[in-house]
Amino acid sequence: MLETPIAPTTPSPTIRCSSSIIVADLEWNWTSSSSQSCEATMNALVATNRNFKLAVRLLGLDSKLEKSLLIPFREIKVECTIPKDDGTLASFVGFRVQHDNARGPMKGGIRYHQEVDPDEVNALAQLMTWKTAVANIPYGGAKGGIGCNPGDLSVSELERLTRVFTQKIHDLIGIHTDVPAPDMGTGPQTMAWILDEYSKFHGYSPAVVTGKPIDLGGSLGRDAATGRGVLFATEALLNEYGKSISGQRFVIQGFGNVGSWAAQLISEQGGKIVAVSDITGAIKNKNGIHIPSLLKHAKEHKGVKGFHGGDPIDPKSILVEDCDILIPAALGGVINRENANEIKAKFIIEAANHPTDPEADEILSKKGVVILPDIYANSGGVTVSYFEWVQNIQGFLWDEEKVNTELKTYMTKGFKDVKEMCKAHNCDLRMGAFTLGVNRVARATVLRGWEA
Repeated sequence: MLETPIAPTTPSPTIRCSSSIIVADLEWNWTSSSSQSCEATMNALVATNRNFKLAVRLLGLDSKLEKSLLIPFREIKVECTIPKDDGTLASFVGFRVQHDNARGPMKGGIRYHQEVDPDEVNALAQLMTWKTAVANIPYGGAKGGIGCNPGDLSVSELERLTRVFTQKIHDLIGIHTDVPAPDMGTGPQTMAWILDEYSKFHGYSPAVVTGKPIDLGGSLGRDAATGRGVLFATEALLNEYGKSISGQRFVIQGFGNVGSWAAQLISEQGGKIVAVSDITGAIKNKNGIHIPSLLKHAKEHKGVKGFHGGDPIDPKSILVEDCDILIPAALGGVINRENANEIKAKFIIEAANHPTDPEADEILSKKGVVILPDIYANSGGVTVSYFEWVQNIQGFLWDEEKVNTELKTYMTKGFKDVKEMCKAHNCDLRMGAFTLGVNRVARATVLRGWEA
């Protein structure tokens, strides 16, 4: 049975303070940020706060509880100075925003990127709190990273930087405190370095990070998890409308890890991928692109450009191509008021984080387009990260079939829970997901007595 919302008469909680640990008083470098990335950042932050406030209103939560849920539990900012390979010293700013731990250890990625922005990270940490609650896994939300360009650093410099960062935050992360994972610019090797450095202080602790190499306790099926979750989410949505994947025409924007796995798995289920794009270009074939050939081409040529199994098209037109289902699996803010009216898809599955602006949301809603929100649709990755954490704590490795079966169970149940909230509050899928997530965190907060 689904949880009932908290009544507005709930006793008012005391606002938790955000404890900030400042190790280096370094200013964030905005000089390299383009106006486009600034705009996308603000859109992500504004949209997340807007959706949260709408969910609070629908649930009728107390204003003090609302503030308590919004303020991060802790913000960490550290100086990371390393010797470079040429003998010079380089300093970077590392950070971690730990948003909420009412439902369990905080969970979220670590990114290495030169345009790392504290406001965006705050929004993403908050989003992880609601996402883990929607998936009904026992975590809160966190996010972090280092302001650097990983392409400018050698492997040994990246290792030194990762180890220094871990030394600075090792007391503030942990198996039952905060469990990092890979994000933009990081991967399994980065997690392996964090695990090793953390273990020097706390003993061998494979469960302190997820997204690790298999040889160090990583989970089978993790690489495909977000893409497979997109498949299961799409199946659950189409089932609601009496449809199946087979025979549907798909357009996928983005052919990285998530987009390529989604394309492969959807085509295996009989879906027809009619157009695909990535950073190199875009291709279209109204009869369906042969995905195994495209995967091989993309691996050999580092992108879809030049693939002979389809006609090249303008990458900017990919979102408005004729199809049944559109899957944005790349950047945020790509569907906006300028292109929303031209979108021909009947369903949009948000595999990327925040691909649809609030203004576009309203336009598409009036057109009758059904949007499956990112907070649910791309939660397959964090769900299998949870499975990895569980396996590490148990000291027992699951086979890949069990991982995929459990993921389908979680994704299917998640969709049913979202739909129940839609019916209870007469709202769309996005607000159904947000009310579900916010309500679960609010209930946990009140039950633990933090409102006293």
